Parts: sequence; C-alpha cells; structure tokens
Amino acid sequence: MKARSLLTAAMIAFAPFTAQAFSPLETPNLREKVEAGELPPITERAPKDPLIVNLVAKGREMGRQGGTLHTLIAKSKSLRYMVVWGYARLVGYNARYDLQPDLLKSIEVERDRVFTFTLREGHRWSDGHPFTTEDFRYWWEDVANNNDLSPTGPPAFMLEGDLPATMEILSETKLRITFGGPNPGFLALLAAARPPFIYRPAHYLKQFHAKYTNPETLETLIAKKKMRNWAQLHNKLDNLYKNDNKDLPTLQPWVNRTGKKGQHFVLERNPYYHRFDAAGRQLPYIDTIDMRISATSLMPAKAMAGEVDLQARGLNFASVPLLKMGQDKAGVETRLWPSGSASHIALYPNLNYVDPEWRNLLRDNRFRRALSMGIDRRIINRTLYFGLAREVGNAALPSSPLYSEELGKAWSEFSPEKANALLDELGLTQRRGDGIRLLPGGRPVQIIVETAGERTEEVDALQLVGETWREIGVGVLVRPSDRDILRNRSYAGRTMMTVWSGWDMGVPTPSLSPAELAPTMQSTLIWPKWGQFSETMGANGEPPVMPAASRLLELYKLWRTGIDAWYRPVDRAEIWREMLAIHADEQFIIGIVSQAPQPVIVSKRLHNVPQEGLYAWEPGAQFGVHRMDEFWFDDAPLDSAGLSQE
Repeated sequence: MKARSLLTAAMIAFAPFTAQAFSPLETPNLREKVEAGELPPITERAPKDPLIVNLVAKGREMGRQGGTLHTLIAKSKSLRYMVVWGYARLVGYNARYDLQPDLLKSIEVERDRVFTFTLREGHRWSDGHPFTTEDFRYWWEDVANNNDLSPTGPPAFMLEGDLPATMEILSETKLRITFGGPNPGFLALLAAARPPFIYRPAHYLKQFHAKYTNPETLETLIAKKKMRNWAQLHNKLDNLYKNDNKDLPTLQPWVNRTGKKGQHFVLERNPYYHRFDAAGRQLPYIDTIDMRISATSLMPAKAMAGEVDLQARGLNFASVPLLKMGQDKAGVETRLWPSGSASHIALYPNLNYVDPEWRNLLRDNRFRRALSMGIDRRIINRTLYFGLAREVGNAALPSSPLYSEELGKAWSEFSPEKANALLDELGLTQRRGDGIRLLPGGRPVQIIVETAGERTEEVDALQLVGETWREIGVGVLVRPSDRDILRNRSYAGRTMMTVWSGWDMGVPTPSLSPAELAPTMQSTLIWPKWGQFSETMGANGEPPVMPAASRLLELYKLWRTGIDAWYRPVDRAEIWREMLAIHADEQFIIGIVSQAPQPVIVSKRLHNVPQEGLYAWEPGAQFGVHRMDEFWFDDAPLDSAGLSQE
C-alpha cells in the first residue's frame, strides 16, 4: 500500500519559501552576542530548511521582534505551561485542528502502523547542539528500554498488545517507527498538550547515564545532587515537560533561564528555534517571558494593576465585572473565549467506590439519570455565567464534526417529577424527616462531592445543585481537597463523586483517539480501577463489569485496529458516534454546563492574539494552537532593515 504524506494546505503554503530563496535576518537582541562571538550568526543557527510561516495566508500580521510578556502563575511547577503554550511539537494542530509537521520536516504514514519521520537538516537544540535521529535512538534504546530508568518497560503508546514498536535509524535526519498493528492515534498523541517526548537531548543526558559515563564520575555527580543512584539522577534531570531544569536543552520557543526555585522566572528566546516569518525574522517575536508567582485570588486585581500582558489561568467568569471595569486603565482587553472541554463543570460518580451499597446505586443508570434531571442548568447558567454558557450535558461541542444536539440534551432537562419517579423505581421510597431519601440499609442518600477547590465556580455550582437535588430527596456534602490527594483517593475508590471539567477533548474528530471515553486509563475518575486494569494489561485494578463500559472498551479497540472481527475496515466516525451515544444515555459523566466563557486578558499592545478563540486543553494546548510565538508587541523597536507593518 502506498504511503500517504501528511502535507496539509498549510504545508503547501510553506512550499515557495525554499532554503535557496530564504534570507534570515539577525534577531536584534541577539546581535550583540553574535558580534562578541558568543553566538553563531543567524545564517548558521537556522535549519537549512526552516519552517516558514505564511502569516498573511493565516490572516495575521507580520510582527516585530522584541519585548517582554508578563504573566502570572500560581506555583513554580506551572513553569510547564510554557511547554504547553510554546507548542513546539513533532506534529501539531493548526487553527483548523488539522495535523501538520512542525519540528519535523515531513511525515509519511502507511496503514496507520509505519511512521517515517524526516527531520530538518541543521536543526539544533537551544544550546546549539544538532538535533538528530540520535536523540530518538537514545530515548528508545537507552531510556524507554532501560530497566533502571523504565522498570515497567516501554510506555504503552509504543506497544501493540505486548509487542513493542521497532525504531529504525535510516540517517541523521530520517527514522522509521513500525508498530505490530495499526496505531491511528499516534500522531495525535505527539501533538498533545502534554506530549510523550520520544526524543531526548542525548548529548546532555549521556553524562548521567551508566552506559556512557565511567562509574567514578557518575558517583561524584550522584553525591553532588544527593541522589540514591544514577537512575534517580537521570530521571530527575530528564524532564522536557516540567521545564524546571535550566540546563536541559529544549526545542521550545523560549528557554527557562531561572531554574525551578523562587517567585520570579525568566524565559528567553531560543536562538536556534526552527520557525521564521516570510520576511526572514526568526520566531518567537517576543524576546522574553516573565512569569511571577501570585495567589490565584489576587490575579484579577494584579491584572487590573497592569502587571500582565496575557493571562487566562487564575481568572474565572465571576471576575469579569472587575476586569471590564479596570481594563482601560490597565491598558488591556478582556476577551471571552469559550472553554473547550466537553463540559465546563461536570460530576464524576465513582463506579469503583469501595462502599458496596453505594457502588451498586452509582452503577445504576437510573440513579445517574435522575441526578442529571435533578439539576436546574438554566438557573446555574444565569446565576454564574449571565446565560452565556450552554445548558447541556457532557458531549461534543458544536464545532466538532461529531456534534449532536440530541446527545447534548439527553437526560439534561430539569424535571424533578421524572427524577423522583426514577428514584422511586429504584426503591428509594423511604425518607427521613427533612425529605432526604434513605438507602435500604437506613443511611441517608447524601452524596459527598469532592473538589480540588481550584475554581470557586465549582463550589458555587454545587450549592445550586444541592438546592434542586434536595427537591428529589438527595443531599449534598461538598468536601474540598488537594488535587493530588483527590486523585489518589479516587484511584483507591475512596471518593463517592468528584467535580471536574468534562472530557478535555471537547472538539473530537474521527482521527482523534477516543481513549478518554473508555476505561483505558486510571486517571479517568469514573472508573479508575477499570482503567488501571487496561493500563497494566490486567496486572492491577479490576476488569469492567458493566456491559456499557465493556462495550466502550470494545469500540475503542475497534477504533485502534481499524478492522472488525471479519477483517473488514471500520468507520471510525461511526465508532465515535456510538461511544458518544452510550455516554449520553448512561450519564457516566453528568455535565452541568458547557462552553462557559473563559476570560483572557490581552494587552492592547499585543498583536496576533485571536479576538475569539477556543480555550481548550485538548486538542489545542490552550494558547498553543494559537501560536504564542507569533504574538508581538507594537512598541517593539523596528529591526535593522527598518521593516514595519505599514
């Protein structure tokens, strides 16, 4: 079967800008280092075939280089968001949510199982060392398949059944990854907000690897860093996602220069970044990212004090009046982007709850449907979002090709009468004096909903949910918790119900993996033990016992293989639709509202930030798909060529 090339319309637009015609311009704030001999000139730093961005074709302005973008974070670990928002990926989504090569020059895919990657010749890490296929080989052979560094073996996404993929290094710029069967979600995984980095800066990490460094030198490094052994040392320093090791080279547009401690972090432009505009300016346009730690509660006030140029995290719809009132004085605009999760606020009944009586009740779809119909979404929407959100359950958003209005509205009508009838049908007819129903064992039907407490609107929504659930004889107790503690309690079956957002992937397409809809991973809060069973291939957890959950797992496997039991090709769109329909009917996740407005503060000096954009984790990486490296300040100085926007 002939391989098909992943060249999109956007890539075709890049085609006229060849290496011969391309003439890169030196970046103004790096010129001094070049003249001092501390940095090679731009002609030597740029790949021979850089990615040329046709901003005009994208409806954007060509920008100026320079300036510092200020933003706030809640804690030092939020440094990782610059890897999310920087969004340099082997392949990434464009504004139409099509996959296209990014770090890679090109990709060829055969039968969803053979992936041939071609790198950009002359591409370099942020420290100037060549980025080659050796970096992929090192990750695969010396990290993923090293028993000390990866005791559980290669990651699941590199397996087909029990068999690992093979990686062939064809040249310094070409490699081939072959799976034993179809792996249609592989490229989408590489484009994720938190991608699996299947490459490493081998030249840096080899000094911490027992295979490449003599034992005496390694022991000295282990003692200096106060680690137990070389594997712990290597794993500590090897984290391209956390972004907290300032010595670890990166391919992202900005490089962490501060480390991981303190209240103030500075990230500087990557002098070897692979993207350029058509005029020859190297991206990112912005020189420096300034991130300061702040209490989340203070972020709206700090934004109105002029301390940010771009901010979304830490802001919620309740802060919009304050933001709108002070935006002119602060020199910013408050834009409202719809959230991109399938449900902005959603309830997750834990079908693996340890209490047998409650577990049986939570697994009965009549109970979940009754709870959904006992929520007055209209009141919640008007009270918390001025009616700007959508009053539907957890379902694909209208911008998805898989959108169904019927599925969004399934069991989401506020009907205390129907909800009461379902609860009576379940045998929950006995009530105590205050109207709360009683379980057969005599305990009250009072649901403990645990929240990470990171969004005040969740608690506000739960209070409104509690008021209408009381009408159907169901009580609510809200228990705040730390995010990590909440997750661990859920994994152990200790939570009865949690509140979170819905599926991260609110805009699914048939080519995206529906793993989030099936019990495939422990992190899914409705069935963590069933997910763990799949994740560990039966070594831990429990197998699903509900027919609907088993069917979802079966459909997911069909989607992965692309063929049915009779070796006939399957329609992945139809598989998605059936999985979405099962969720809507079963109400495994009880969505409350979707597409609630997310405030986004944007400096009036900052250009190329979309006026309207979807704020989604998957797909899109929040600001990532909107390409922060193309944002620019209108007061940045003109470059030496005198180029401007006029």
